[in-house]
Amino acid sequence: MSLTNEHIKNKLTEKFGDALTSFEESFGIMSFHAPKELNLKIMQFLYDEEDLAFRFLSDLTAVHYPQQQGAELAVVYHLHNMVANVRLRFKVFADINTPQVFTATRLFATANWMERETYDFFGVDFVGHPNLVRILNVDEMDYFPLRKEFPLEDQSRIDKDDEMFGRGGSIGI
Repeated sequence: MSLTNEHIKNKLTEKFGDALTSFEESFGIMSFHAPKELNLKIMQFLYDEEDLAFRFLSDLTAVHYPQQQGAELAVVYHLHNMVANVRLRFKVFADINTPQVFTATRLFATANWMERETYDFFGVDFVGHPNLVRILNVDEMDYFPLRKEFPLEDQSRIDKDDEMFGRGGSIGI
């Protein structure tokens, strides 16, 4: 039997019921949303269930949704069943003021550095992580640079003036 997205969804729904939402398929990859309190239970289930066997965490990152009050930070997990070559994605959401999510380092060794990077750039506190410190940015940095909290450019800089690049204004031809 081949592993299909429908089969995966049915197994997840059978186990977790209505706790999992927003099932969709994009480019052949199934995605869904889950409560952050269930992230480890979901990953453990996907890992242990013999006919699912998602035993590789290929990516873990975050996304900042500033317009989603109370669920501004999404931690995104990409899991891979390497035998059947099937991938899936799921998101858990956290409040930006209390961005605690359980670490996946005990289940997936690959989570270690990915969680550190996600902490470094988005400020997600992975509870239980063995060494959650900045990995790419300087330790003195007191903000998280990939959050959408700052304007893209400093509008007061004159060296970014469109006229200096031949855009806008009058061109003396």
